[in-house]
Amino acid sequence: MTVVSVSMPEELLNRIDDFADDHGYTGRSEVIRDAARDLLGEFEDARLEDRELMGVVTVLFNYETTSVEERLMHIRHEHEELVAANFHSHVGNRYCMELFILDGSLEAISAFVGQIRATKNTLSVDYSVMPVDDFAGPLADSG
Repeated sequence: MTVVSVSMPEELLNRIDDFADDHGYTGRSEVIRDAARDLLGEFEDARLEDRELMGVVTVLFNYETTSVEERLMHIRHEHEELVAANFHSHVGNRYCMELFILDGSLEAISAFVGQIRATKNTLSVDYSVMPVDDFAGPLADSG
């Protein structure tokens, strides 16, 4: 197996070590391999390919880190055709939450989420994806 060196904050490393201990992993390498598999596989669901999807992406960041908000604005404009709505809210005394509603293909949503995740200084990035192309049939027939 190839050895890879990864830089990360001490706090994150401690959380990984605690997680490994709490969940029966043999060590941090196993946790990171498992997380990498999950990350790489999350957009490989064949049931979602070639379908119209809605996505919700939630980003939490410290409001004093203005570079995050600027980067999110640029990403939103780069994906103008994908972003159906965008909402900004203050959370607590130091944080902001940015919510994106997306309407598009799996490939487009995946690229958007990837760019958001790659944004430095975000505290949390969460998302969900669901198909909406099959809603029109049953809803249209019920009336």
